[in-house]
Amino acid sequence: MAGAVGLKECRKIRGSQIRTLLDAKDFFLFDCDGVIWHGETAIAGAPSVVNALIRRGKTVFFVTNNCTRPRENYLSKFCRLGFTDVMQEQIFSSSYCSALYLRDVAKVQGKVFVLGCEGMRKELREADVPFVDEVDEPDATIYDCALLPDVKAVLVGHDDKLTFLKLAKASCYLRDQDCLFLATDNDPWHPLSDGRILPGSGCLTAALEVATGRKATVIGKPSRFMFECISSQFRGVDPAQCLMVGDRLETDMLFGSNCGLDTMLTLTGVSQMEDAQEYRKSEHSTQHSFVPDYVVDTIADFLPAFEGLD
Repeated sequence: MAGAVGLKECRKIRGSQIRTLLDAKDFFLFDCDGVIWHGETAIAGAPSVVNALIRRGKTVFFVTNNCTRPRENYLSKFCRLGFTDVMQEQIFSSSYCSALYLRDVAKVQGKVFVLGCEGMRKELREADVPFVDEVDEPDATIYDCALLPDVKAVLVGHDDKLTFLKLAKASCYLRDQDCLFLATDNDPWHPLSDGRILPGSGCLTAALEVATGRKATVIGKPSRFMFECISSQFRGVDPAQCLMVGDRLETDMLFGSNCGLDTMLTLTGVSQMEDAQEYRKSEHSTQHSFVPDYVVDTIADFLPAFEGLD
């Protein structure tokens, strides 16, 4: 399936087809928002599916671009919503992977200037990556604020306390071409329960890219780095034995395609069947990577495949 670019049927599967697919795969990667929960509500049947996969010896990972929580908080949420068999080492968030990248890949020698939330800072602390502790400067401007000499990276994520001053400082740091420019993810927006949207990390990254003329290195999906984090921590993860399940074509399906994984779109989140069909008909071959191998209405469609196995 994976690799058959342009030939995917983008078809819904049910019943015995799902059972065959579950039997064929050893590793399951799930996005979170829109796939297994909406906010503080688990999607119906999702805890039973995840717990059943784990109890039957399948290896399950969670790959999320949501950088607002540290992994320990994610684990609490999993338990709170009924995903009782999930362990912290199965959770790979963009903030956690960004901290690993700064520590293990970039080996940053200096401090990180963070445009983001406390969840990102928590993961940096856990990884022993030094960062700038911002102090509130309500009357300061870029003309009179302090710029530190030892900032060697700028990390951009979701920042609901963004100020123009923080944006200006980041732009100044990035004028140094040796200063790393990283983004937890490039998601443009996120849906809210009442139909409104929340601007995503990609908006902040785009502002800095325009201001500096530079392009950020994206750590989260659709970058391969999240899968490389998984492979480095869990031996024997074979892409051919993996299924990536997500709700967003431009991140989840492209991530799976970039990593050589079979992909499944669930229709409980952002992207819908007609979106996938449009990409399938596109004359641009790069957009064929957004097309899933399989489609289900919800991951609760997995449940009949487990019947009679207990």
